[in-house]
Amino acid sequence: MPFGLAIPMALAALGGVVVGHLAPAGLAEGVGLALLWASARRLLVPLLSVLVLAGVASVLLLARGAELPAGLTREDLAVEVRVQSVAEEERLTRLVVAVESCAPVAPLRLACDDLRRLRLSAFDAAPIRPGERWALTVRLRAPTGFANPDTFDYAAWLWREGIQATGYVRSDPPARRLAAAGASPRRLALAHLDAREMAPLTRRWLAALTLGAGERLQQADWDLLNASGTTHLMVISGLHVGLVAAFVLLMARGAARLVAPGGWRLAVWPWWLAGAAALGYAWLAGMEPPALRAMVMTLVGLWVASGRHAPGPWQAWWLALGLVLMLDPRSAWRPGLWLSFAAVALLILVWQGRPRPRGVRGWLRALVRTQLLLAPVMAAAVLLAFSRLAPAAPLVNLVAVPLVSSLLVPLGLLGWLLAWLPPLSQFCWWLFGRLVEGLVWWLELAVAWLPLWLPDPGLVTPLALALASLALLWALPGLARMLRLVASLLLVLVVVTLEPDASSPGQLRVRVHDVGQGQLVELRTVNHRLLYDAGPRFSSGFAPLATLWPPGQWFDTVIISHDDLDHAGGVPTLVERHETGRFLAPRGEEIGVPFSACRAGQAWQRDGVEFRFLWPPERTAGLTSNDRSCVLEVTVGHQRLLITGDVGREVERALLLEARTPVTVLVAGHHGSRTSSGPQLVQALSPRHAIFSAGRDNPFGHPHDEVVRRFRRAGSCLWNTAHDGALTFWLGRGGHGEVVVERPPPWRRSGVEGGCLALESTE
Repeated sequence: MPFGLAIPMALAALGGVVVGHLAPAGLAEGVGLALLWASARRLLVPLLSVLVLAGVASVLLLARGAELPAGLTREDLAVEVRVQSVAEEERLTRLVVAVESCAPVAPLRLACDDLRRLRLSAFDAAPIRPGERWALTVRLRAPTGFANPDTFDYAAWLWREGIQATGYVRSDPPARRLAAAGASPRRLALAHLDAREMAPLTRRWLAALTLGAGERLQQADWDLLNASGTTHLMVISGLHVGLVAAFVLLMARGAARLVAPGGWRLAVWPWWLAGAAALGYAWLAGMEPPALRAMVMTLVGLWVASGRHAPGPWQAWWLALGLVLMLDPRSAWRPGLWLSFAAVALLILVWQGRPRPRGVRGWLRALVRTQLLLAPVMAAAVLLAFSRLAPAAPLVNLVAVPLVSSLLVPLGLLGWLLAWLPPLSQFCWWLFGRLVEGLVWWLELAVAWLPLWLPDPGLVTPLALALASLALLWALPGLARMLRLVASLLLVLVVVTLEPDASSPGQLRVRVHDVGQGQLVELRTVNHRLLYDAGPRFSSGFAPLATLWPPGQWFDTVIISHDDLDHAGGVPTLVERHETGRFLAPRGEEIGVPFSACRAGQAWQRDGVEFRFLWPPERTAGLTSNDRSCVLEVTVGHQRLLITGDVGREVERALLLEARTPVTVLVAGHHGSRTSSGPQLVQALSPRHAIFSAGRDNPFGHPHDEVVRRFRRAGSCLWNTAHDGALTFWLGRGGHGEVVVERPPPWRRSGVEGGCLALESTE
């Protein structure tokens, strides 16, 4: 490839990612005109750039168009699939499958021929193994996830993994195994590991480090790696593929020197053999995106190292980036891509033009200097990608990186090469296991001394910018030492003086979290934190509350409106992961923990904010569980929040005698069911904002169209967590309540006053 094409092609690939994501109107026409112009002017580079941009954008647009059509949501589909991965969690089996055929069971339904990859849940399923073919009946939904501030974006993860729908396997008709798993080097290697006698820790790390089987690691392993900042060591990275290629190149060049002593330096075949080894190892590791990225970077690195008509380091960097994006456009959404290329870019910047280190002391100094410069850049990138910081990472990686690259990976791979000699292979893996145990001990010690830090979300971006600037100050050549020192001191002072954005007395932050078909509302003043309901718990045992905050949070008050599973299901998770001051719930309910009874008339004040219960009465024996719900009114100056739980219309009419108006924010009763939000309540309160806490595609049709129209006629601004994700309101800051939507739809251009959801019904 001519040197002048690398950067234009990479920029074109990046442009294709942006264009494919935004999908602007007139895209096809614009590409066509650009192609005609470049062809007419006989401009090769612009012509190829437009073709690359169009190709990358087309892949992304086709992938987005292949998602499950809305008309097939909750429909029975008959699919034939090949199982790609299996994860078992007690009674639940999670599958990622490649679709070979798909057809709706009911007649006159939309086609589903475009589906290629699904993520399924199967309860009490028969044993399923990767590589097998199965006939299943499934119910699916378009890939989506909860949208809450500063949490894992499940929908984005599904997108970059190429999963076009999620759902579950129907038990009737039962699933049928169509074919056993075929031969696969990776499956054979994993089966060989399972048959060997070795410690579970050794087996897990050996599978992950040499075969890229990260799914073999337990959650405790990942927690330790995350806390120590060493997660990058546990994927098939350029380090692993580069070691394989370097080993093969060394052996091949040694053989070439024996065969042709006078011309071994000119032999080309060792370089080709090393490239083939890199390709083969990535294929053995499953050619997953990290392995594919590592393979491309290694192949380009081999070309540069060979010096045979090779590009310079920066041209090679752009070339590798462009190739990765062209081969896998979705990788632009993978933090690992930018972590890898940022690290390589810094290494080029640090070492380009510097003399090669000499002796053991020189190499040790170079290793320490490189790690100290890489640490803040990697910390900044991890902060931006995952909102966490591992303070122990610089110290840990000084030991972990050379240990993994120089001993663990070579020993693991040598064990595979000697698999036909079991005693030697067993010795290599025994030594591998001892080193892994020592490394885990070191990681645990470092994490105990410097635990993982989860900064306030408002500090993430300025902290990341400061860390990246600090690294560049010391990496850029030609800067005066005094300038570096003064600028570093100023950056440290900026970081020390950073403070998170906090409310003031007399202000209240209301956040209605997106927890699916359930309810969880968080209220925060300056010094008081309250939860209203704990969200649902699903049949799999998963509670969305577990994803909302890191462990160890403190909640002064937790109000459980009543004991329905969609309101109280998260209580066990809340008690297990967090600390609470007191629980309040209606008399006669069972929420699994001791609580005090909420009752009408109870009131308290915190930081200039008044909290008051309007319901239930002292005696609740004659009421249903829904009608016993704790009804909470919160007043901040002239603004009010009202949360009515699941009470019905009769109770609502009784509340009107106590409720104060106007109401700024109303969390609509019973998720928008027609049994709540009666005409009298809506007309009397006329809330500025009405919120439906409901699940996307829920089977109940919440919110009901009659309720929605009733609120719209009252002039209320309507919001639904199913569409908007989490909703954050500020009361006490003036105006009608400042609103932040976690998932703002691009089509929101209509509705009440243009800024609200033009919602009719989910039915």
